[in-house]
Amino acid sequence: MAEDFKNTAAAGTAAENGGETVSKNFIEREIDKDLAEGVYDHVHTRFPPEPNGYLHIGHAKSILLNSGLAEEYHGQFNLRFDDTNPVKERTEFVKSIIADVEWLGADFRGEVLFASNYFQEMYDKAVLLIKKGKAYVSDLSADEIKASRGDFNTPGSEDPGRNRSVEENLRLFEDMKNGKFADGEKVLRARIDMASGNINMRDPVIYRIARLTHHNTGNQWCIYPMYDFAHPIEDAVEGITHSICTLEFEDHRPLYDWVVRECEYKEPPRQIEFAKMYLTNVVTGKRYIKKLVEDGIVDGWDDPRLVTIAALRRRGYTPESIRKFVELAGVSKADSSCELDMLEYCIRDDLKLKKPRVLAVLHPLKLVIDNYPEGQTEILDMPNNLEVPEMGSRQVTFGRELWIEQDDFMEIPPHKYFRLFPGNEVRLMGAYYVKCTGFEKDEAGNITVVHGEYDPTQKTGQETRKVKGTIHWVYAGDCFDATVRLYENLVDEEKGKLAPDGTLNLNPNSLTVLEHCKLEASLRDAKPFDSFQFIRNGFFNVDCKDSAEGAPVFNRIVGLKSSFKLNK
Repeated sequence: MAEDFKNTAAAGTAAENGGETVSKNFIEREIDKDLAEGVYDHVHTRFPPEPNGYLHIGHAKSILLNSGLAEEYHGQFNLRFDDTNPVKERTEFVKSIIADVEWLGADFRGEVLFASNYFQEMYDKAVLLIKKGKAYVSDLSADEIKASRGDFNTPGSEDPGRNRSVEENLRLFEDMKNGKFADGEKVLRARIDMASGNINMRDPVIYRIARLTHHNTGNQWCIYPMYDFAHPIEDAVEGITHSICTLEFEDHRPLYDWVVRECEYKEPPRQIEFAKMYLTNVVTGKRYIKKLVEDGIVDGWDDPRLVTIAALRRRGYTPESIRKFVELAGVSKADSSCELDMLEYCIRDDLKLKKPRVLAVLHPLKLVIDNYPEGQTEILDMPNNLEVPEMGSRQVTFGRELWIEQDDFMEIPPHKYFRLFPGNEVRLMGAYYVKCTGFEKDEAGNITVVHGEYDPTQKTGQETRKVKGTIHWVYAGDCFDATVRLYENLVDEEKGKLAPDGTLNLNPNSLTVLEHCKLEASLRDAKPFDSFQFIRNGFFNVDCKDSAEGAPVFNRIVGLKSSFKLNK
């Protein structure tokens, strides 16, 4: 297998795929180099989330990048929870993250791993460092340690405990483990270089005391390893070859390498950093989302206005659309931002040839066809998707009383308005031509009923003349009422995401709930996560939380038009 990988890597920065040259990103080129030079003979990656919140769209990039590399190189991908800080970790978050990773299609072979399962290994490695003179117990407080580390212009000052004997450090560290000290009373520090130009290397804390119940280990431990110490050990224990992480960990890489080297792992993993994917004017910070949930502004971490993976799934986004978005965003070393329009383009592009197009009137206005025989109906054959004939057709009832959109009638229309107004004729989609002959108003002057007459000779597929306007409709006799929710960005895009005081600028119109929308009868039995194109209104998805049998609630996934243009 190693020779096969070397041959692959020797191809340079491109791979042949169906006769086309496919350029590789910088991570793939580094992996190719490692394989060609025999540093590794396989590829093993991981996604290591901390279970302290729900994953968001940025995490999807890391999941798909790491799992995609394992798939590309016929290697292995791990889902491992970095659960070394029990302060904010919860089983709810563990379950949600597993569901997200599975939904995105990342193959972790069904095995869920936990850093907390390696706590004994981490403790043993800390003891090894003490015996080698590479770690010591400190009596300084967190504030004192921070002050003693200096800054970029000033070296750090030596910790009074730095020169303790190995024997004393071993005894004190064991006492820490056995609960003989209070939280914060002592820590274990790595003994590296207090004058290092990289402040992360100035004797970082690697263990602290915290009497907290852990979601996985319960009360077994009262000391917990710090992330910078635990993470490289987790990677090494699992045999990870390439530890792919985001750019903020670049300055931590010397410490990562120090840990795996001093802990004497024979096949150390290699850390490679890439830039995060930022989405403009959306809320991704766990602190902000937590407050939105607690304040009741959103109905949970999966509220469809958020861009958590759970929220996107609930709203009706597909794994394929997220994959395409990540692919378009690319992999680089430079931070960049993506517009929300690009994400919407991806879901629109994914759904347009997959989903049936159905009749739904969101703002209903009654249309009565006065010359259509009262009590008579007929069945029309409607294509499910004109662009995909293989999707077939369905039968829709047509009769004398219909519902149309309020915007499809105007008493006094503006120039170039081609829908219904007195004396004008339009095409009822899939049915007949109808001319407006009048209308009714209530006491407040609101239009309540539009009257018209149809031309029985001008039926879809049998027309002999043309009209400029086409509108959709539903038959009043068998349609049903449904709740439909329309979403806009949760953030006020004109003001920007954050106010001067650091709070969110929220859009007061981020959610519009429409009751008594009129939907064609075929949608009555739609199930959670079923999605459709409501003709002229956008793509909609059956909500998985608030729908009931026979009473679906629909979320608008995305509208039909976008200003985003994909450069091909």
